[in-house]
Amino acid sequence: MSELDAAVLAEVGVFLGSLAAGDLAERSRQGLAHDAAGWAGRKRELTGRSSARWAGSITKATHDQWALARRGQAAHLAWLRTQIASVEARLARPLGAKADKREGLVRGYATRGEWHAKSRRLHTLKHRLAVVEADRAAGRVHVVRGGKRLANARHHLDAAGLSEQVWRERWRAERMFLAADGESGKRFGNETIRVTDTGQVSVKLPAPLAHLANAPHGRYLLDATVAFKHRGAEWLDRITANRAVAYRIHHDVARDRWYVTASWQRAAAPVLPLQAALARGVVGVDMNDDHLAAWQLDVHGNPVGEPQRYFYDLSGTTEHRDAQIRHALTRLLHHTRRCGAAAIAIEDLDFTDGTSREKHGRNKRFRRLISRFPTAKLRARLVSMAAEQNIAVVAVDPAYTSRWGAQHWQQPLTTPRRRTSRHDAASIAVGRRALGHPIRRRMAPPHPDQSDRGGHRTVQARPDTRGREEPRRHLSGPRTGCAPPGGGAKAGDQGAQHRSGHPAEQGFWQQDSLPLSLEERFAGRRGPAGCRVSP
Repeated sequence: MSELDAAVLAEVGVFLGSLAAGDLAERSRQGLAHDAAGWAGRKRELTGRSSARWAGSITKATHDQWALARRGQAAHLAWLRTQIASVEARLARPLGAKADKREGLVRGYATRGEWHAKSRRLHTLKHRLAVVEADRAAGRVHVVRGGKRLANARHHLDAAGLSEQVWRERWRAERMFLAADGESGKRFGNETIRVTDTGQVSVKLPAPLAHLANAPHGRYLLDATVAFKHRGAEWLDRITANRAVAYRIHHDVARDRWYVTASWQRAAAPVLPLQAALARGVVGVDMNDDHLAAWQLDVHGNPVGEPQRYFYDLSGTTEHRDAQIRHALTRLLHHTRRCGAAAIAIEDLDFTDGTSREKHGRNKRFRRLISRFPTAKLRARLVSMAAEQNIAVVAVDPAYTSRWGAQHWQQPLTTPRRRTSRHDAASIAVGRRALGHPIRRRMAPPHPDQSDRGGHRTVQARPDTRGREEPRRHLSGPRTGCAPPGGGAKAGDQGAQHRSGHPAEQGFWQQDSLPLSLEERFAGRRGPAGCRVSP
């Protein structure tokens, strides 16, 4: 990009950013009293200072930002109330009291000093709760355009490793506004920021900056061209059909580059029935703080192939962590496609209420572990990326998957050439639970005092499972020397020998004759019909 293009984009972005900041402040002052008339008034005022299209984009972005701040405010309220309830419950317990899960009692604080410190924190949390509740009732939100972290870094430039000039450049770049929503039916899907099929970018200038135009109708045409590597074919199909595409232009100060981001609304992914999604097996995934452990399972719950591990590094910047997660999930999806499976089973983990010290005490290592574990981001990324590959995602209960997986699957699947980890075994447990099979391979037989005395294990194959024991087909001809053809019991008609009270054969039963006396034994014996025969 030439210096002239960069200068024009920066001037337009700073001017529209100032309008966006003023509109956001006005919307925040209106609070809950905002209505359609107020929206129309703000849009008319912005139209006179820029254009109708830019006014629509600014007001829509303002409403989205206000709604996001309200959702964050509600989440903060819920967190404060949870913390207050937890601290109050522990303060009510005696010092050093142990927790009792059956009675629903939490443990008490260890020392008197800790109890005093927590009582002071309780007053602080209640004060914060009162302030946030008042803001929410009045419809007030607190938003920093450019980011609160970057604003606070201005007072700690040495700790942030920034100079004042670099900080000002970043602050100006973050507060710019160069975004426009698309319009279906318009040329290339957007009239405000237009990108042609050849990559040429043109921007509709606001009225006060119309003197910077180098193209007809008050537009500025950039010398540089853009190309979309990710989903470029889909983007090209949309703009060719003049379907709506939204664009955002932003400046990366660290790399001194300008980027164009395209986005559009996609159709909702079809929801497959659970049985159809699991018809070709499933890939069980155990999520960890440094890798994903995956193993393919067939429809019967048996592991197939070798375990797979996809590592990622969650250190560094937010962009680096997000790229690491996306790369790991991409490899997982490619493995699922190669296996021929149509579903991925994951644990429905939620650590949002378990990262506090009130729940896990002084175990800083565990609290740090679950705090850096991006469960929500992994789920959101996996669902959106799997929809592109037509792969279903099945969330299962995470209870005892690691414990039972290690107990029942780790040792049997460990060979001299394959070392099965606890996480690999947990992925099998997750997949079996998604398929509806029990995790434990075998269970102990019933106690001897029950009806089945030391019989088969209670976990058996289902009737529709191939390869189970079935009755042998009937063979023509005599099976024994004393049974006529077609007579006698088949193997399938025999009662179970391990079941008490079951006969060995389902044949005709007749009571034997009365025992003979001593004289009758010497005198003769009875025939089949009861007549006497000579010895």
